[in-house]
Amino acid sequence: MSTTRRRFIEAAVAGGTLAGMADLKFLNTLPRVSAEETKKGVVELKPDIEPLVRLLEETPRERLLEEVAGRIRGGTTYKEVLAALLLAGVRNVQPRPVGFKFHAVLVVNSAHLASISSPEEHRWLPIFWALDYFKDSQAQDAQQGDWTMAPVDEAAVPDAAKAKNLFIEAMNEWDEAKADAAAAGLARTGKPAEVYELFSRFGCRDFRDIGHKAIYVANSWRTLDCIGWQHAEPVLRSLAYALLEHGEGNPARDDLDADRPGKENLKRAQTIRDAWQDGKVDGQATSELLATFHGASADDACQQVVEMLNRGVAPQSIWDAVLVGAGELLARQPGIVALHAVTSANALYYAYRANQDDSLRRLLLLQNAAFVPLFRGAMQGRGKVADVDLRTLQPAPLAEGDALADIFTAVGSDRTTAARKTLAFLQNEGDVKAYIDAARLLVFFKGRNAHDYKFSSALLEDYAHLSPGWRDRYLASGVFNLRGSAEPDNQLVARTRAALST
Repeated sequence: MSTTRRRFIEAAVAGGTLAGMADLKFLNTLPRVSAEETKKGVVELKPDIEPLVRLLEETPRERLLEEVAGRIRGGTTYKEVLAALLLAGVRNVQPRPVGFKFHAVLVVNSAHLASISSPEEHRWLPIFWALDYFKDSQAQDAQQGDWTMAPVDEAAVPDAAKAKNLFIEAMNEWDEAKADAAAAGLARTGKPAEVYELFSRFGCRDFRDIGHKAIYVANSWRTLDCIGWQHAEPVLRSLAYALLEHGEGNPARDDLDADRPGKENLKRAQTIRDAWQDGKVDGQATSELLATFHGASADDACQQVVEMLNRGVAPQSIWDAVLVGAGELLARQPGIVALHAVTSANALYYAYRANQDDSLRRLLLLQNAAFVPLFRGAMQGRGKVADVDLRTLQPAPLAEGDALADIFTAVGSDRTTAARKTLAFLQNEGDVKAYIDAARLLVFFKGRNAHDYKFSSALLEDYAHLSPGWRDRYLASGVFNLRGSAEPDNQLVARTRAALST
């Protein structure tokens, strides 16, 4: 633990803002989750994986943490718990609308990222939070019809030679039954990277469900990458069903607003020069695109992206603008829409990095450039969108003593000041890792919902992916949705402590 982070924890405990942090020794009753255990790999589908899933499904919420703790003490591994958590959500929570109660599934990877990015002694906290959250979503689903994934129609599942083409046809036709069978076929016969290349295309094609389709594609891919492809079939079936959600009209035949940018970008992508990935990083180009995001249309933004790429600007400079532009939206109107601008940008950027197909990477970049103005437009129906420009954000003086305590105290009273203090801390070469650790630990203790985990995991991950000239302003924007140290603790840590004490 760094000295800066230790000082922050000590100051927070002394001030009473993180009273529960004073003693985390209760976590020592479980085996530590080593960094090696959280790396990519395969969980063997042992005979007891189904009983573990059923344990999550059938155990009452008030007893689940104790039951899972007992299994862990008996040898159940981190990856087995993660796999059971994902599968229980997929099997028991309807993925439509893509969001709301379905966050029990969407948040699994975010909790996993928070876990593997934390010190070993804290790594069970996000997973126990996600277990409890699943029970809440399961109860909501039961009240809303008690949806359960049905068995696939085995007679319709295609073989390896037909699965890909059938899936593409089904998704283009928005045909749910055909897509369900094709997704099962892909899970049984396809290579993971090739399968998720297909899902990445369809996950980014329309602006519905405020980015949750792209988020589900990325988060399910990343979780399967950890727990093993043998669990893919129900996940892919759920994902295909989610991606075909469209509300009124039929996108296969109707010209709908949510589909129009994607259709235009499919054509626009073909006008980008062949060597577009070999450009030079250009901070001025990033600034120009940010100015466009501030008020122009999605069409204007995408046209500018094409022009920049064709004149030799590196894709990194475009992504800098996309990520910072999403963060700026949060500063302009903190709330549910803007935070999804950040989390969907994270998902689309992950897909861009993980996929190798040139045409798909072009589309992902253009679609994310379109999404930033589209999110801004969605915000306008929810109230005033402030005229905040992250490019001109000025640092604010930090109080004498513990800088992190000063910043995260300010989060609770004046987020703009907290952003300016964050910028000062980072520009003065403060301990970035300590800042990130403190922000994440506050989510563990103060977080109230899935968005705390989804947002913080996206923000704190993408900080490292930005160019040095932009990353500090991006991280500063995060205080508009991070938790402050003065907020009351949630009850989950206390419940986890009680569960591990039995």
